[in-house]
Amino acid sequence: MTIVARLLLRRLLLLVPLTLGIVLFVFIVMRFADMDPASAYYQGANPTPEQLHQFREENGLLDPLPVRYVNFVGDLLTGDMGISVLTRDPVIDQVTTALPLTLQLTFLGLGFAVVLSLVLGVTAAVHRDRLPDQLIRVVSLTGVAAPSFWLALLMIQYGAVELGWFPTGGYINPNDSFTGWLETMTMPALALSLPVAAQLTRVVRTAVVEELDRDYVRTAIGSGLPPVVVVGRNVLRNALINPLTVLGLRVGYLLGGAVVIETIFGLPGMGKLMIDAVRNGDPAVVQGVVLTTAAGFVVVNLVIDILYLLVNPRLRSAA
Repeated sequence: MTIVARLLLRRLLLLVPLTLGIVLFVFIVMRFADMDPASAYYQGANPTPEQLHQFREENGLLDPLPVRYVNFVGDLLTGDMGISVLTRDPVIDQVTTALPLTLQLTFLGLGFAVVLSLVLGVTAAVHRDRLPDQLIRVVSLTGVAAPSFWLALLMIQYGAVELGWFPTGGYINPNDSFTGWLETMTMPALALSLPVAAQLTRVVRTAVVEELDRDYVRTAIGSGLPPVVVVGRNVLRNALINPLTVLGLRVGYLLGGAVVIETIFGLPGMGKLMIDAVRNGDPAVVQGVVLTTAAGFVVVNLVIDILYLLVNPRLRSAA
């Protein structure tokens, strides 16, 4: 078995206790949340105490916590996230309906963040301590301090209301109109990605500056290689390790930030699903959304670990 295969196998094995720990944490937190499935089920019907007790008994809510946890894990292994007490629909169906939009928003925002940070970060590093570098550093500091919801409101005010470049909200399926989908998703993705792009820009700049000071760069440029080739082929590849680490951590921010952004722009994704579930006291749906988001964060970090090996072969030899 190769070194890469052993590393991947070890990472996959570590996912088992990590996933179980996440499930346990979410289960415990939801048990102490101020949400009563029985009251939500009879919402507006003035149920009697006997009806509430009967509902809790039929749904296993009176069982000891260890028994409920084992049953919960067993249901998850079969793809059962429970039933919404409001709509009576399986939670897995609601999650799979809302998840594609959230993934579209997250990865479009991720693409914007990566492109902006690479262009701005490399430009600042190449023009170190000169005017472009100073301007980019000021812009990146401002972006780090700007929250996504504030950027979203500014974009709606100026980009949609005053200039009319984009719609104020709503969603168009890309299968119906790719242009319409891009128009409805551009502002939400930008609002979500700009703080991440600002932070990544600073990390990329620092990493590229450190690589530019190394001996192999001076040797390569001194031997006649164009600086653009040296930066693109060698410097950037070796400098991507730290930005990849930060990017893996910020994906969780993108997934979590999608909750607020989807609510502001009226997008029917996971964020809106969870907000509605919290507002209506539907714990099964909240639990399903949180678990799905946590699972996505774990998978993305596994992909980042694989990218480490692809970007820098020195990690394979060190491992």
